[in-house]
Amino acid sequence: MLRYLSAGESHGRCLTAIIEGLPAGLPLALDQIDRELARRQRGYGRGPRMQLERDRVQILAGLRGGKTLGSPLAMLIENKDWPNWEKAMDPVSVSAGDMLTNPRPGHADLPGVLKYRQQDIRNILERASARETAMRVAVGAVAKALLALFQVQIVSHVVAIGEITAAAVTAPHGGLSILADKSPVRCLDPEAEKAMMAAIRTAQEEGDSLGGIFEVIVLEVPWGLGSHVHWDRKLDGRLAQAIVSIQGVKGVEFGAGFAGTRLLGSRFHDQIVLDSRRGFGFTSNNAGGIQGGMSTSAPIIIRGAMKPIPTLARPLQTVDIRTKEATTASVQRTDSCAVPAASIVAEAAVAWELAVAFMEKFGGDSLAEIRDNYTQYLQALAEC
Repeated sequence: MLRYLSAGESHGRCLTAIIEGLPAGLPLALDQIDRELARRQRGYGRGPRMQLERDRVQILAGLRGGKTLGSPLAMLIENKDWPNWEKAMDPVSVSAGDMLTNPRPGHADLPGVLKYRQQDIRNILERASARETAMRVAVGAVAKALLALFQVQIVSHVVAIGEITAAAVTAPHGGLSILADKSPVRCLDPEAEKAMMAAIRTAQEEGDSLGGIFEVIVLEVPWGLGSHVHWDRKLDGRLAQAIVSIQGVKGVEFGAGFAGTRLLGSRFHDQIVLDSRRGFGFTSNNAGGIQGGMSTSAPIIIRGAMKPIPTLARPLQTVDIRTKEATTASVQRTDSCAVPAASIVAEAAVAWELAVAFMEKFGGDSLAEIRDNYTQYLQALAEC
């Protein structure tokens, strides 16, 4: 079983993770992980912390000579801002002056303090913070390294920010992320890009924020990841949970998604064809690469809808949890728009869930064993 556990607070000493179940012999380069971390930190509309942090991963265990050992992989990312927060985030003693009692609307603050019976909102917001996604991206980079050895490629771009929607993608999917990374908002439509940046500037000037939609596309996925036999093994269900677990994401769709509900069944469903060279396939991909909870070898297409960032420079109304009096929400450092960054986090979340499904299907104790299992499966498919 491939699984991981992470720990760490937004302004704590560091973020950590332990990955269990990686095969022995997986090549892993630290600069490959660091590149993914850098991609997450870019994007027009990011807050001042992105200028402070320069995320780099440290491997504490499970890697030797650039290859995994088959034992747990332990990773660490330092929080560069930690020296400024040692007093407020001290593990042993915290003064009353460092406590927060005015929860922010739209955050985990209020439900968290009520659920965990806390008197200090910081005990909730530090872990609920999107800073957690830095380690999620590092974990996803490890998953990407595994999948890439089997030609699985994961790309993403921004579809919409606020009321501005980009034109349909015409670029080849294979180079999509490279092109998107050249845009400050990860948008492939130059005119929409300009309008998005202008909208973000306006939101910044007004102390407000913007949400939007990102799209993740997965290429060269083999047939049969996931399963139809039980609800929690369906691949689309698992991927949907992975996307919606990203901070701020409130919706997800696959393929034609909600727009497909306006089509007749005769126009929606992907008709089956047989090619003498490529085998079974489809005339379209409205299903988004997954049918009956299983991958179909067509590109997996997922879109996530991210709400506007809830921490605002012009704070909203709230109620102090200690005095019970009306007040304004606490103001923390924040982004005006994090949709471009969310698309990178979504790549990582998708990569991890696909790697889990891949290991369920082809898993072994070593990379060589997985290759043998994968090759035998492809040979069996070719004979169908």
